[in-house]
Amino acid sequence: MANNATGLVRIIKAAGYSWQGLRAAWQYEAAFRQEAVTALITLVIACWLDVDAITRVLLIGSVVLVVVVEILNSAIEAVVDRIGQERHPLAGRAKDMGSAAVLITILLALFVWVTLLWPQS
Repeated sequence: MANNATGLVRIIKAAGYSWQGLRAAWQYEAAFRQEAVTALITLVIACWLDVDAITRVLLIGSVVLVVVVEILNSAIEAVVDRIGQERHPLAGRAKDMGSAAVLITILLALFVWVTLLWPQS
């Protein structure tokens, strides 16, 4: 299904599809809602902290990365569920790998926050 739109029309359509994806993630994915709310709180904290610009960017970037990976994980789960609800080892593996990616990203964000904010002695 080719999209023949070009230029500004293509950008506007892509933005619309992205907005639909965000709305679907919010509506159907509890994990996304939890991580989005947590991200919002940590973004406020990162902006409130008295840190240099690079530290602030790293703190915010690590949290945004968690949300991005969660959206990708949700997309994988939606495609697997669309294919069928019967149990299949490859379907389970795909879902488990997506979940593992989210976990690793959360641990990375935690590592960034602890490393950058732990008092240096």
